[in-house]
Amino acid sequence: MKNILFVLSFLFASLFWVDGSACTVIVAGKKATADGSVLNSHTDCGPDNRIRIIPGQSFNKGTMAPVFWGILDNTRPIDDLGEILGYIPQVERTYTYFHSAYSQINEHQLCIGESTTNQRPELQLTKGEGEQIMTIEQAQVFALQRCKTAREALELMTHLMETYGFLPSCGKDPELVTLADPDEVWILEFFAVGKGWKKDSGKPGCIWAAQRLPDDHVAVISNWSVIKEIDLSKPDQYRASSNYMSVAIENGWYDPNGTMPFIWSNAYAGITPREAHTHRQWLFNALYNPGLEELPPRWTSNPFQNLNQYGQTVEPIGMYPFSFKPNKLFTIKDIMDFQRSTFTGTIYDKENDAVWYIPGADGKMVKSPLATPFPNAELQKLLKTNRRRLVSRVDGEYGFCAQLRSDLPDGIGGIYWVFVDNAYTSPYIPFFTGMTKTPAVYMEYHPDHYSDTSVRWAVDVVDNLLNLCYQEAKKDLVRLREPMEEKFFEKNREIEQQYLALYKKNPRAATELLNQYAQECADTIMQTYRTLRNTLLEKYTNNKLR
Repeated sequence: MKNILFVLSFLFASLFWVDGSACTVIVAGKKATADGSVLNSHTDCGPDNRIRIIPGQSFNKGTMAPVFWGILDNTRPIDDLGEILGYIPQVERTYTYFHSAYSQINEHQLCIGESTTNQRPELQLTKGEGEQIMTIEQAQVFALQRCKTAREALELMTHLMETYGFLPSCGKDPELVTLADPDEVWILEFFAVGKGWKKDSGKPGCIWAAQRLPDDHVAVISNWSVIKEIDLSKPDQYRASSNYMSVAIENGWYDPNGTMPFIWSNAYAGITPREAHTHRQWLFNALYNPGLEELPPRWTSNPFQNLNQYGQTVEPIGMYPFSFKPNKLFTIKDIMDFQRSTFTGTIYDKENDAVWYIPGADGKMVKSPLATPFPNAELQKLLKTNRRRLVSRVDGEYGFCAQLRSDLPDGIGGIYWVFVDNAYTSPYIPFFTGMTKTPAVYMEYHPDHYSDTSVRWAVDVVDNLLNLCYQEAKKDLVRLREPMEEKFFEKNREIEQQYLALYKKNPRAATELLNQYAQECADTIMQTYRTLRNTLLEKYTNNKLR
């Protein structure tokens, strides 16, 4: 059976694999949510989806901490973080955190989302083209090890980038992070300073700006800079590096003597985004900010509208606000649903493209049972359809959404909901921030070697088997996954009460309760997805379909 699944997985991956990667980040302030929690999230995280917990440690004074290149790599042994580019002073005590490609949360409910953005060619560089050594994923690790709050992380990460130089690791592009704790959210953007920077030059090793999310607002980031005007007279709302405007002036990207205000995103990212950036902004605003002026009308059930290029424009991304007050109080489930979005009912709905419609038994056009929102590049060429990206993606690696709550102890105040592979197909597992060990199935994955004891492979096999008869098979997916996730939500409340009763009497037993619960959830997920795998094979193999 193991060999059969290995072959099937690679066969279907070759048929329905989509190239590329991109992240969507959603954040919500504590007054914008139904339960008063702060919400943070990130889809399409880096390749290393193995989630393991690194315990806090003590160090002697004078110890140096290595700066790694290779944290994103999922083919290395789990404890091998790659090449050492340099060292920074170590702190005497670090905090426990959850480690992955882009490490995202620690024991104090400090939570970091990440989205690679775009920058002008003059700012681009790769490893070795300057003395910059600090990647965003390494800076996130240092922040989670050393900080308790979003503001502490803001101060530390900007110091590291200025001092040691920001080194892009996702191609040559810059980075944006969302720094969240149970009280607030800051959106922090980094741009590089180009090739040839030297640490002893006296110049900052990056350009950065940060803006605080209003407590009653939500925001979406779709791989593009979102900060616009910056008012440094309001330090509780805006922060920036000393060179935040001067680099743009020196390069002729902004005229301080002109009539236009300084717009951060225009200066360093430019003003020509692709549709892959704007359509996610459109969908989020269409759902939760429908009163936005000039919001294009793109809802449709007409499959031919997908191909009507004459009726479609790419709007200026600057028309979308940095953040807004949503038309409803936000929940963690809203973020999960958005992360799973395939643009159903819009012009971007690839599952409802006209190419999927075929003559039925009565001669009328019907949707093919093979219609999928995830056709690969070769199938798109064959069908002569578009290559628009979705929010949910088959090569999403992993992602998360997190609830950060100030009215509970840190051990259960933070819930780190993780999915692997494709958000549409994957379940979300709840990890409480007081855990000290993640289940083994979440620590095992190699992209070239199938394993029956890896949750990523379990989801990936199901994701590929769905395409045997997508229109029917997706019903089987929802039928088994939805009640399982609902039970997680219900059980979470029980675990929280049990933890509160245990914590003051026996903290170690309270921690073990969280570890055991995570294992129970992982066991349930693995059993459910094995059942789902077998169901799809039994119902939709060639013998049955023939």
